Amino acid sequence: MKRVYLDHNATTPLRAEVRAHFLEMLDGLAGNPSSVHGAGRRARAALDEARERTAAALGVHEDEVVFTSGGTESVNLAILGSARRPDRAGGLLTSTAEHSCVLGAADALAARGIPVHRIGVDRQCRVDPGEIVATAARTGVGLVSIMAANNEVGTIQALEAIGTGLDSQGRERPLLHTDAVQALGRIPVQLGDWKADMASFSAHKLGGPLGVGILFRRRGLQVEALMHGGGQEGGLRPGSENVPAISAAALAVELAVRERPSVAATMREQSLCLWHEITDTLPDVELLGPGIDSQARLPNTLDIALGGIDGRMLVARLDLEGLEASAGSACASGSLEPSHVLLAMGRSAESARSGLRLSLGRETSREDIHTAVEILKRVVEDLR
Repeated sequence: MKRVYLDHNATTPLRAEVRAHFLEMLDGLAGNPSSVHGAGRRARAALDEARERTAAALGVHEDEVVFTSGGTESVNLAILGSARRPDRAGGLLTSTAEHSCVLGAADALAARGIPVHRIGVDRQCRVDPGEIVATAARTGVGLVSIMAANNEVGTIQALEAIGTGLDSQGRERPLLHTDAVQALGRIPVQLGDWKADMASFSAHKLGGPLGVGILFRRRGLQVEALMHGGGQEGGLRPGSENVPAISAAALAVELAVRERPSVAATMREQSLCLWHEITDTLPDVELLGPGIDSQARLPNTLDIALGGIDGRMLVARLDLEGLEASAGSACASGSLEPSHVLLAMGRSAESARSGLRLSLGRETSREDIHTAVEILKRVVEDLR
């Protein structure tokens, strides 16, 4: 059976050249980068090079790059490490459609008595930049966290407008953090234009290894460590760094940024083809989020609703037939609860359980699309 993988927003396959580099690093590095002997110095040199390459790809200074265990840790370090500081006691402003790691960090702040304010989204999952800026000014929050692109429906937020609006508040402006995990390699990541103080990324979303995250932290910005121990990663992430994985992640970031224009254009074309084939085959399907031609949609992401069919049941049946997709976020795919993103968009609980996310990758072919639609048609007809 030919299997088709359309769940790249959950994770992407390790790129061949990244895998080769990873194995080379595993074979060639035996030292701890904190050790002063030869093996340790070689590991430190590889770590420093990975930081330089990552910073260059992101267009930031190398001392603004912190390596973590993944996107979730990067988000938690940014939010909990800044919003709970006494000088940021105004609390956090975020949206109701953020990834669960942001919402979980927000809940942790609220449990400590730190104010948390949540802004709603419209039926396309967009936040209103004006409302963000006005609410930040009214509440005096110390931190705003808005994702660059939604992991379920693919909505791209107007971060430049948000950042510019917050910047107009002068010295009293709150910090701006963005969960850019789904953005890197798919849309231009313009941290300067966004006026971002912090941004979170994850290597396995762009062909890198699992277990490596990146936090961009603006130079001079003080963040409180969540863990304690050694002085690694500027004291923010104690513990011996996984140098082979970090080095492989740096290569994945470089390749994703370099290839983004052509890869994104191809994925957008493939997504359009997938949508047209689905609607030709299943005319009552509904596209969730921005329109298929909208530039406010990630080029690789389709979230669809199929006449009230339960998304989890649909995903299980599709898997048996050879199509790998998801019902919303991979982090919550086993949950019995409806998608919080679709609920935030004004969908009913029943409708919020019926979303099917199809997310394409750089190697998704036209044949994959044809096969996926054939499987989807067969399964949907059987379920109905």
